Amino acid sequence: MNVRIGINPITWSNDDMPSLGGDTPLEVCLSETKQAGYAGTEMGGKFPKRAKELKPILDRHGLKFISGWYSAKLLERTAEDEIKAIAGHLDLMADMGCPVMVFAEGSGATHGDRTKPADTRRMIAGHEWAEYGKRITAVAEHMLKRGVRLAFHHHMGTAIQTSDEIDRLIKATGPAVGLLLDTGHATYAGADPFDLAKKHAKRIAHVHCKDVRRLMLDAAKKLNKSFLDSVLDGVFTVPGDGAVAFVPVLKLLRDEGYRGWLVVEAEQDPAKAHPLTYAKMGYKYLSGAAKDAGFTVAA
Repeated sequence: MNVRIGINPITWSNDDMPSLGGDTPLEVCLSETKQAGYAGTEMGGKFPKRAKELKPILDRHGLKFISGWYSAKLLERTAEDEIKAIAGHLDLMADMGCPVMVFAEGSGATHGDRTKPADTRRMIAGHEWAEYGKRITAVAEHMLKRGVRLAFHHHMGTAIQTSDEIDRLIKATGPAVGLLLDTGHATYAGADPFDLAKKHAKRIAHVHCKDVRRLMLDAAKKLNKSFLDSVLDGVFTVPGDGAVAFVPVLKLLRDEGYRGWLVVEAEQDPAKAHPLTYAKMGYKYLSGAAKDAGFTVAA
């Protein structure tokens, strides 16, 4: 069974903290992405927002366009209003042939604010889940008409980050809503990526392969640091450089018939973690782990 390996450009520059790699040109990011061995890339803030401008750039580098982050406000507005808000981004995803859209709930999120600890996020009350599930399902069904599946990203500092919240999301939504399994965010939130994959394998539409430095994570939790401060401290790294056991997760996904992308995503300070060096490290380890799990890694 084939699987493709891509990377997120946050390795080179961080949209939430422009001081991290903000001066790195897009051409450097893309050329080094290809040099490191990746077949595709997710979207970054420096990417053109229209397909007719973006496609020739990626074609020149021999890269596929995988997906791009969207921050929703479905706890604050209707599905109809969200569908209007998402229109331009959905056009880009559909026009570029993306199989999924990385979709997160941005209402009351704290992941982009260094002044707020991760646990000060907006949470979903018990009586809100049914309506929230209806809204996100309606958006997902609309997206599918354009050939793009919603891949919901559980993310630290957002309304859905814990294993219980992921369970409730899946229960409250229809099958059009896919799950983005992020091994790093799952670990940060105290969940086991393997257990999440086992419970929700049939809904997993996309995978972010992020590793965690356990000592940094323990320190961040003990001091109740903001998400961005923990990133600056080096809580995340590329697969194979931390504490996450990837092969069991990948083997389970392979056994369940997963056919999507495996995306290396490891936000770090590029001044401390040389982007090309870590991109190569991540590709080498993840491609080997995928093969060990029974996947064939497509060029």
